Amino acid sequence: MLDVGAGPGFATVDLAEIVGPTGEVVAVERSARYARAASEACRRRRFGHVRVHEMDLMTEPLPAAGMDAVWCRWVACFVASPQRLVEKIAATLKPGGVAVFHEYADYGCWQMAPPSPAHTAFVREVMASWRDTGGEPDIASQVLGHLSDTGFAIREAIPHVFCTRPNEELWRWPSTFMEVYPERLRELGRVDRDWVERVRQEFRAAETDPRTVMITPLVLEIIAQKVA
Repeated sequence: MLDVGAGPGFATVDLAEIVGPTGEVVAVERSARYARAASEACRRRRFGHVRVHEMDLMTEPLPAAGMDAVWCRWVACFVASPQRLVEKIAATLKPGGVAVFHEYADYGCWQMAPPSPAHTAFVREVMASWRDTGGEPDIASQVLGHLSDTGFAIREAIPHVFCTRPNEELWRWPSTFMEVYPERLRELGRVDRDWVERVRQEFRAAETDPRTVMITPLVLEIIAQKVA
């Protein structure tokens, strides 16, 4: 199993448990900090069947071949060439192997009820920041096309969008991002510190409002099988 864009290793650990000690997980991650975190997470669990590689998957060859499956979540939206990403993933899979992608299909549907002007502005800035650096938040439809062009058969394409409240486990997914990414936007020079504080304060106020419901970004789950 290949974990592409492993981040701090959350999925890597799950994949290692799925394949078991007789299988193998190869995780690739560009960030040195995240790669160390993934390695440490596997070390704590005594997973000797996981290899973590710190590398740029766009410029370096993937250190895997003949894989049964590939897991790739929220990577295509950031890379300069999603087509090249799909081609590199295809090269690691054996015929009949499966690639699973989670990518955004409609990032702009992320919203709060009651409406939050600061959150709406935050979503708009996130999407613009990704596009300004060569990414594309709503990349899922392009990934489908690249997979078809690269010898994959699309087995499933399932949209996922959720409504969640502050006391639910699912809330942690977007709320964690809301805590850290406003500061990243400030580091990029897109916003100032007052803007960051307004976003955070309005979001924290929403978390204490019993009426609050969050509609998450729409994610497309793609399951594709390598035909040849």
